Amino acid sequence: MVKKYLNRYFIDAMGAMALGLFASLLIGTIFGTIGQYTHLEMFTTMASYAKAAAGMAIGVAIAHKLGAHPLVMFSCAAVGAMSYDMGVTISNGAITEWAVSNGIDAGPAGAFFAVIIAAEIGMLVSKKTKIDILVTPVVTIITGFVASWLLCPLISYVMYYLGQFINVTTELHPFLMGIIISVIVGIILTLPISSAAICASIGIAGLAGGAATAGCCAQMIGFAVMSFKENKVNGLISQGLGTSMLQMGNICKNPKIWIPPILASAICGPLATCVFKLECTGVSAGMGTCGLVGPIGVIAATEHGALMWTGIILVCFVLPAVLSVLFAEIMRKIGWIKENDLKLED
Repeated sequence: MVKKYLNRYFIDAMGAMALGLFASLLIGTIFGTIGQYTHLEMFTTMASYAKAAAGMAIGVAIAHKLGAHPLVMFSCAAVGAMSYDMGVTISNGAITEWAVSNGIDAGPAGAFFAVIIAAEIGMLVSKKTKIDILVTPVVTIITGFVASWLLCPLISYVMYYLGQFINVTTELHPFLMGIIISVIVGIILTLPISSAAICASIGIAGLAGGAATAGCCAQMIGFAVMSFKENKVNGLISQGLGTSMLQMGNICKNPKIWIPPILASAICGPLATCVFKLECTGVSAGMGTCGLVGPIGVIAATEHGALMWTGIILVCFVLPAVLSVLFAEIMRKIGWIKENDLKLED
């Protein structure tokens, strides 16, 4: 029973949250970057609207993944919007945005919990009365508001200070933290949970974001290249531009195949923080080379110059490929990786 709910909320719902972020905040970031370089107002305008819809997108995405009925799902758009922005208190019946004014924002994490609660309570009354069109939205939105009011301020503080701790510590100890963040976020990327959602919730940024990007790229490019013998071009594209999560089945059979990209992450992370000073922010930092979102996020957040472009090429693409293949070949020779250990199911 516990496993069922953990899978429902922290794998399915969190994965859906990442898709909601991708379809709004992340796409908005990409449009914003295009607008910055092309000076086309169209992309800048689309970017602002897409980013503004992040809370609503999260609400609909999570509710849909939980199997919510249509009225519940559409009501969760409102819940997502309010909880995404609500690091608030209630004073004399008015919303006081103290958290926002102090640089604290519940953001994706607040929306994640509030939408789950609202969707589950909404489903308890959905289609149970003759005035369902009134009852379901009222119950869902009120539940979402109460959940947001109770949870978002606390979540705001926890996520804000956790993110600040990680970001500041990385600035102070870029080598050690570069290794730790790169390895951990890279591993999370390959696990069936959302590294993008976690990075966005924590508010990872700056050099810490650059290290996270390096770790994610190392996993995706690493698995894509080191398994080329087994999976050919299709595997190269599906893992290198899609997700290294495709290898989870093989990792469960032989965990040793995870060692090469993890070692590549441990090398690329401190290079990103100490040598190339790469930076990235939020959801982009947890995407790696999926749709080239990670490198695009680095371009958007890092001071432009030859060092940045060299760092992106080496840390996000070349070194993960070379290092992962090198480590994989060593492991093949000592028998830790055998033929077809990395083969994806057709």
